[in-house]
Amino acid sequence: MLGGTFNPPHSGHLMIAEGVRDAAGLDEVRFMPNAVPPHKIKEGDADAWQRLEMTRLAVRGNPDFSVEPIEVESGGVSYTSRTMDLLRTREPETDFSFIIGGDSIEQLHTWHDIDALVEKVEFIGVPRPGTSASGRFPVRIVGIPQIDLSSTILREKLAEGRSVRYLIPDPVIRFIREEGLYGVPAAER
Repeated sequence: MLGGTFNPPHSGHLMIAEGVRDAAGLDEVRFMPNAVPPHKIKEGDADAWQRLEMTRLAVRGNPDFSVEPIEVESGGVSYTSRTMDLLRTREPETDFSFIIGGDSIEQLHTWHDIDALVEKVEFIGVPRPGTSASGRFPVRIVGIPQIDLSSTILREKLAEGRSVRYLIPDPVIRFIREEGLYGVPAAER
């Protein structure tokens, strides 16, 4: 599982997913957008359903990637521990891993019901620039190429009318233009 806001999904997300899938020998990676972003939603940002659709567009074409809509469909604030309970009930034969970045590794102690969660999933960590990628909970660290790219930076570039080519998959860029997201004028239909 690779959870996140995906506001918007970008090439860094795809590179992390593929790198971890390969390095950790995972059968697949499921991208799981959350319903309520951890930051305040700004006017012009994508709603949960738009983020879900952009994520679907981003992973299309890779048979090893899929989208898990469970948190968006549930709505409201999601807690990973509860979501994993639902997924494990639905798929009792599946061994789940949860991919997190170095910044999340350092903050695992703040996650809701973390002591129970570490019994439900294996955390696979990816170092990120500027993080120590260390903490007190068990995390398998995998080394993959690092890219310093964030959805925040990309939203700013979009709002300024700057290029995001090769940083965001082309189908996602088209969707952003069609929907008029992140300050980009809506395309004529």
